Order: sequence, then C-alpha cells, then structure tokens
Amino acid sequence: MVFSREDRRRYREKVRRCLDVFAMMLRESRFEFDRPKAGLEIELNLVDERGEPAMKNAEVLAAIAEPDWATELGQFNVEINVVPEPLDADGAARLEKVIRDRLNHAEERARTVGGHMVMVGILPTLRESDVHEGTLSANPRYRLLNEQIFAARGEDLHLAIQGHESLDTYADSITPEAACTSLQLHLQVSPEAFPAHWNAAQAIAGPQVAVAANAPFLFGRHLWHETRIPLFEQATDTRPVELKAQGVRPRVWFGERWITSVFDLFEENARYFPALLPLCEEEDPREQLERGVTPDLGELTLHNGTVYRWNRPVYAVVDGVPHLRVENRVLPAGPSVADVAANAAFYYGLMRVLPYAERPVWTRMSFAAAEDNLHAAARHGLDARLYWPGLGEVVAAELILRRLLPLAHEGLDLWEVAPQVRDRLLGIVEQRCLTGTTGASWQIDTVDALGDLDRYEALRRMTLRYIDHMHANEPVHTWPIS
Repeated sequence: MVFSREDRRRYREKVRRCLDVFAMMLRESRFEFDRPKAGLEIELNLVDERGEPAMKNAEVLAAIAEPDWATELGQFNVEINVVPEPLDADGAARLEKVIRDRLNHAEERARTVGGHMVMVGILPTLRESDVHEGTLSANPRYRLLNEQIFAARGEDLHLAIQGHESLDTYADSITPEAACTSLQLHLQVSPEAFPAHWNAAQAIAGPQVAVAANAPFLFGRHLWHETRIPLFEQATDTRPVELKAQGVRPRVWFGERWITSVFDLFEENARYFPALLPLCEEEDPREQLERGVTPDLGELTLHNGTVYRWNRPVYAVVDGVPHLRVENRVLPAGPSVADVAANAAFYYGLMRVLPYAERPVWTRMSFAAAEDNLHAAARHGLDARLYWPGLGEVVAAELILRRLLPLAHEGLDLWEVAPQVRDRLLGIVEQRCLTGTTGASWQIDTVDALGDLDRYEALRRMTLRYIDHMHANEPVHTWPIS
C-alpha cells in the first residue's frame, strides 16, 4: 500500500482535530471510573516438540477458536487478552486461575496441530534465521507497518547490544521485534488521577524489570538479564544514525518528563512523531461530540498505538462511555502463571499507594534517574544498582525488600485483597529477592550447568526443562538447576 502526501496531510489534520476534541472531553465529559479492575495481555511463543520455534500461529489460533486469542507480529507468536477482574477479596487468585485455565485449554488445542505454548521474555532457541519478512504474521497490518518503518529509516535495522556477550547484526524487517514477548498490565483510572498513576508507573519501571527479568538470551548469545528492553528499542527504530544524532525521539520511548495531564502524552505523540499508518476514519469527532455521541478518536488512538511507550496511555470507548487506562508494558511474559500473578500483584499494590503519597516519589527524583533505573535493571536484574529517594543508590533486591514490598503489601490491603492471597503472591516476589533467582538467572544457571554441550543444544534442553516447570506452575525461585 502506498500513502500519498495528501493522505499524510489529512491524517495530521485529523489527529489534531481529535486532539482538540479530546481536550474538550477532558474538561467536560464523564469518563467511566468505577471500582478499578486488573486486566492483562500475555504474549506467548510457539514451539515444536524439540523446543524450537514453530511458525504456526494461524493453525494454532484456528485450533483454539476463541475470541480472546489473537495473532502477534511473528508467526511464532500468539497473544491472549484476559478479561479484567476486580482485585478485592480473592480477585487476584481468580485472575490467576482464569489465566491457567485459558492457557491449559490453549495448550491442549495447540498440541493438535503440533504446537506448544511458552511464556518467556525471549524464546531462547530463536535463531537469527527465524526472524525475516517471511515469518511475519499474515495480518496485512504487520506488513504495512514493516514497509512504513523501513520507508522512514531508508536502510536496514542495526541491532547492537553489548552485554555479557555481544550482538552486532542487521535486519531487513521488523520481525526481530517479535522476539520480545511481554506481559502487559492495564489499570483504569480517572482523567484527574491519570498523571499521578503514569508518573508512579514510570518511577517503578526499573524495580519491576529487576525482579521479573526473563530474557537473557537472544540469537544464542547471553546478553542482558532483560534483553527484551534494548531489543524492542532498536527493532522498531525509524531513525537512521543522522536523525539520532539530531536528537529525534525514538518510537520506543520512556519519555522525557513527568506529566501533569494525560493530554501531555497524546500531545507529545502528535508533536514529535510522523504518522506510520496514516489511515483516516469517516467519523468527524467534533460532530459526534456535539450530537452527544462519544467519539472513538480513531486517528488519535491509531497514532498512539505506533508510539511504543513503556507506560502507554490508552483511550477507549465501551458501551458508549469513554475511559482511560495506564498500560504497563515493561514486564516480560512468564516464567509461570504464579510468577505472572505475583508480578501483577506487586505492580497493582504499588499503584494503590504511590500515586496518593503526600510527597510523591516523582517529586523527589529526576525523570532521568527513573529511565537510568530501567536500563540498569534490564542489564543486571536483581544485582542492578538503582536510585531511590531517601536511599540513594541501592541494590535492586534490597530496594524491593526494604521499601517497595511493604508498600505493595499496604496497597493490596487497600484493594481489600484477601490476606492469604496477598501473602502468597508477594511472598513469591520476596523469595526471588532473597534467593537472587529470576527467570533470567535460572536460564543462565541452567545453561551453565549444561556447559559440556554446545550453546544451541544447551539452550534447547534448557527450554524443554523451562516448559516442564512452567506447566507445573511452581514459581521460578523453586525451580531446580540440574
């Protein structure tokens, strides 16, 4: 598909029109905000019996035949959208059970076409030869996005990650992005409360990644504890070297400042980022609003979907009523459903306390410190040294044990989570910190223990063990190294 100059001009004008209407709605409209619910999405990898990538998402989705499952970027990816649940009482436990039941059913159906599900930040057995334009999912939207990103760049993608080992290669498609499989947590908030919640989510991104890291291997190389972070930043970069040197913002973006309104984020999107998919809807948002109909703001939300913030604002309309969500995107998938539920409980607990603090954390630390924390945590996991107000620079595990777990505990109490559910889920986070074990460290230690094998065979066998442990649903800090 070719976009004309007229298409791009019309789309820019429409985004601006949507932005004006959104500003009016923030002043005048009633946004839905009842008792908050926890919603999430999990991206998964597909493998065959040997633990190697299976390019079968179309067949697997046809076998599952459920509306909550969808394609992702690569043919070796699928995604599940889990219906939001209230967190109070045993809601977190119900959420965990729903995820387990849906995944178990999907795994049974996938086996009928020779596929298996793996929840992991990056599939360890993925080879460079597995990620090319031919392994993009069949959805025309992905191919269009691929074309537009490379049209903007004008050259191949450069992937360069210096870690325990190093990766330096080029890609001729955005398919390496499909290697990044994540857990995305949603929290619905009011327009007034949105800035405090987004700022809080940015402030805790580093600790979240440190305690949940699960992506140490890419293309056979041992890189960062959470290699998904730098890989995602590079795999959708529309900027050639010269534009980077000019300070042009990247599309995978932490941001550059604390905000005072959700409008700030949508306005930044329009101001800094050219359209990748300039597709216009028929709807006139201003006319809709004047008629008393809530507009979808299609161009604004489509544009927002092509700016990959680690904490993304989401505007949506459900049953004619608008609502806002913070979409937390920093976490990897896996290792087990128990670990996923623990990661979610840690996040939602903190998000019930930090946004309401008398002296909020973001008023006591620089935005740059929060971004530095994210990258330090991605590189070093629980051993990362992170900055936190009142503590200075401290090892991530110590920060979580001393400061953040007590706050998460308090937050889950405020959510009215049942004490036994709260203690079990936060206990998983605590034990990871005390044992120094994350999904990433378990993968690294298991591959080291298989040191008499060549690297790929060690990764393949480790992946098969990982899958067995994942299905047992024991948290990763209890998994043996053997």
